[in-house]
Amino acid sequence: MFSRLLSRGSLLAVGTAAAAGAAAYAWTPLGVAEAKAVAPALSPEEWRPFKLVHKEALTHGANPTVLFRFALPDAGQEVGLPVASCLLTRAPIGSEKPDGSRAWVIRPYTPISHPDEKGHFDLAIKVYHQPAPGKMSSHIDHLKVGGSLDLKGPLPKMSLADIAKHKRVGMLAGGSGLTPCLQVAEEALRQKLPIELSFIFANVSERDIIAKDRLDALAKQHPNFKVHYIVDKAESTNWKGSTGYITKELLKEQMPPPAEGSLILVCGPPPMMKAISGDKLPDKSQGLLSGMLKDMGYTESMVYKF
Repeated sequence: MFSRLLSRGSLLAVGTAAAAGAAAYAWTPLGVAEAKAVAPALSPEEWRPFKLVHKEALTHGANPTVLFRFALPDAGQEVGLPVASCLLTRAPIGSEKPDGSRAWVIRPYTPISHPDEKGHFDLAIKVYHQPAPGKMSSHIDHLKVGGSLDLKGPLPKMSLADIAKHKRVGMLAGGSGLTPCLQVAEEALRQKLPIELSFIFANVSERDIIAKDRLDALAKQHPNFKVHYIVDKAESTNWKGSTGYITKELLKEQMPPPAEGSLILVCGPPPMMKAISGDKLPDKSQGLLSGMLKDMGYTESMVYKF
């Protein structure tokens, strides 16, 4: 079902609709196109509710990844997120305040939608149950179809224009950290940017690999894109990827070298970030580079942490 929902192309493309408003066109009897302004569905300044209209499990296991589809107010609207960017979600599920109300919990997520899709957007979220329930992911998972969630955005990350200044781009993702990296890869390939793209995608098991068919199709269609999978432990005898954890040897083999023109994009769970690049600071700034990438000679200007 995931392939069918997202089979028409890339993730969210570069879009200015969020700032300027999309245009819907209606034909008059004389055949003249009249532009009708459609206000953007999202706002980076205010929280807006969006209704959940569909949900389905993409992976299974202790911490499954679930697809959540939210409707836009107008069927003709586009989400309009620039690559790369994300949305913020919020819910009153935090600690109890003196007046009996609950504090807001806020989490960022990267949507997954076709760039020309109208009327809805999709989030692919890992729902954490172990070792402890994730506050926001569990809240969203317990939403029933017809319920709503507050969102705000977009929040721009590293722009595709800045990424395109590099000749070689390596991407390292773990689990649902796939989303911003795949967003970048698909749009860069769609625009035929002259970049060599290399992607290492790490997961617990083969069953946890999200959008593998999309990644494989990109690698087959574009000679300047290659993807390498690594899982903690292979389950099948015909597994062709790596097993175990990402090592310096694997990085040296699959990623562009620490040289001028190279950029490494990293997104994954905290243990992975700590080992590879160091995590971002609490204020979400990049922080110092550490881990394997620093040991291998990469500099902070060569690494971006989503």
